[in-house]
Amino acid sequence: MSWKQAFTSTLGSLGQNVQHGVASINLSEQTDKLSKSFATLSQTARERLGTLEQDDVTELPEEYKDLERRVDALRNAHASLLRIVKTYESEAYDYPIQVNESLNETATTISHTLTTWASAATKGTNLPPIEAPAKTPVQHKTLAHALSRAATSGALELGTTSSAASDKDSDSNVNAMMGKVLKSYAMVQAQVGDARLAQDAAIKKNFLQVWQQTMAQDIQAAVKSRQVVRTARLALDAARMTLKSHSTGGPKLEQANLEVEHAEEKLVSATEEAIGLMKRVLDDPEPIQALSELIKAQHAYHLAASEQLQGLLGEVEDTAVAAQSAFRKSRS
Repeated sequence: MSWKQAFTSTLGSLGQNVQHGVASINLSEQTDKLSKSFATLSQTARERLGTLEQDDVTELPEEYKDLERRVDALRNAHASLLRIVKTYESEAYDYPIQVNESLNETATTISHTLTTWASAATKGTNLPPIEAPAKTPVQHKTLAHALSRAATSGALELGTTSSAASDKDSDSNVNAMMGKVLKSYAMVQAQVGDARLAQDAAIKKNFLQVWQQTMAQDIQAAVKSRQVVRTARLALDAARMTLKSHSTGGPKLEQANLEVEHAEEKLVSATEEAIGLMKRVLDDPEPIQALSELIKAQHAYHLAASEQLQGLLGEVEDTAVAAQSAFRKSRS
């Protein structure tokens, strides 16, 4: 046999030995993993069945358990409020039963009419001029905008924009008075609806985004870390049970001791990380700041709506008195 053949044969034998060795190592690792998994599952089952002694379950630090309770309370508070505040993501939340409005021909007419009225109202003031939209605007599905469209339609039906009747005739005509107050009501409700949309946009940006991020990232990370702690604790308890079964001595006892030490280190590390994450969630000031932004947006909307309606109320009350007077005069 030549040296080349001998060398090739030797390499082949070495390769086979290495392959067999690697296969043995891989098989050993897989067996070890399966054994540990089975021990952990067995520990979980025994805990659920209540067949373990109290000493067989590792007691977690009191600080950790207290943080768990506080994080759970915070998570529940977040989830409860977030579920309700998400209502602001739906534009039609205050107008769920929408009537069949004609949003094609009527939409453009009403929008241009409202814009014309608003433009006339800004004449002689320092406010910038208002121009009619070049295309059909979005028909918002808020209750205030729906009321505005209905009032505008009613005002147009009553002919308040008609130049056929003189101011004197309009003032003496209850129908014309109704048309005027509907016109004013339509303009105010449009402004109230716009204020509500501004409120909703502010809430979505400054509250919902912050709280959803807190729920999806910070609180979820803390909850996930607790699951890691639970898994590590079960692994430690399972390792201790294995150690008890090898109390007679020998190499298996030494290996079992090493497994317990390793499991203890993993549990301590996981617990420290979970405590840090839970403290970070509980100490985070952003959710409270976001709640402040929610209240600020609600206050701004209700204040704007109140001011608009307060101004309209005086006009409508005066018109109501004038209508009563005209009615009595027509009957005398």
